[in-house]
Amino acid sequence: MSVLVGVVEGDTPSRELLAPRPDVDFVFIEPSSEPLAEAFDAEAVLMWNPRSRVLRENWNRFSRLRWVHTGSAGVERVLFPELAASNVVLTNSRYVFDQALAEYTIALMLALGKDLLTTFRYQTEHRWVQRETETLSGKAVVMVGVGPIARRTAQLAKALGMSVRGIGHTARGGDPDFGDIAAPGDLQTLFAGADYVVLVLPNTPQTAGMVDAGAIAALKPTARLINVGRGSTLDQDALCEALRSGRLAGAALDVMRREPLPADSPLWDVPNLIVSPHMSGDHTGMQRDIADVFLQNLNRFLRGEPLLNVVDKALGYVPSGQE
Repeated sequence: MSVLVGVVEGDTPSRELLAPRPDVDFVFIEPSSEPLAEAFDAEAVLMWNPRSRVLRENWNRFSRLRWVHTGSAGVERVLFPELAASNVVLTNSRYVFDQALAEYTIALMLALGKDLLTTFRYQTEHRWVQRETETLSGKAVVMVGVGPIARRTAQLAKALGMSVRGIGHTARGGDPDFGDIAAPGDLQTLFAGADYVVLVLPNTPQTAGMVDAGAIAALKPTARLINVGRGSTLDQDALCEALRSGRLAGAALDVMRREPLPADSPLWDVPNLIVSPHMSGDHTGMQRDIADVFLQNLNRFLRGEPLLNVVDKALGYVPSGQE
């Protein structure tokens, strides 16, 4: 017998990525339409867009569901209470975004250190102003979060001659990329010596507001802060005040507390702040990469083998050590 898999479509149709096969029946669900009745017999669901509410709004109708896969790394929008309390396994698309996010983060460091905001402004003003800018080599970066994305970013930063420290859930030593990983209690101490701070944290109750006004105040005036994790982890108001007053050299936010960012948000006009629309992990071929992760897990599901990237629903992320 074939297994029925419900596919909650995202912005781009995925039928061409999920080729017909004799052991699987795919039923495609358009988020804006009522799902076909057969969809509720699905044993597995692939959610391309974690923002979709199809699964949550129809949760009690999926009577045979055993596994949900999300096409994202973060799972807070998928992990609604009913799913969290159930025996349904949740997996994510871990590793798909590591390289793109790491490159984007390095690009933001370079944009801030090389003062590209001023260069672009001078270009629009037709002004030829030569000036010195900084190098990344020799600078210290503190990664808040030490998962796969942070690890790949650390590797690229070290290749550019930066020193790297990491802050994880618990302190531990001997890490090949971070050296000695500090605990959250050491955050302000590490911030005081940082030239760059990069936040790559998931949205969980433990990380909410983790980088607060006190942490931002601990940064030296020449430091820059970059958030490519989740907006809930950072005190945006304290950050903006530090930038407006000149107490911080610069910052970049790819994630915000409210998304999409409203056109009238004061964030758009904060000096020395780069704002981008939660796109740091998006890359050409991303949908195919997500499909490859899902199909690899689908084969494991059909064979009754352990799945990859299983989210600990109590923690809200995939624990370290999972491949």
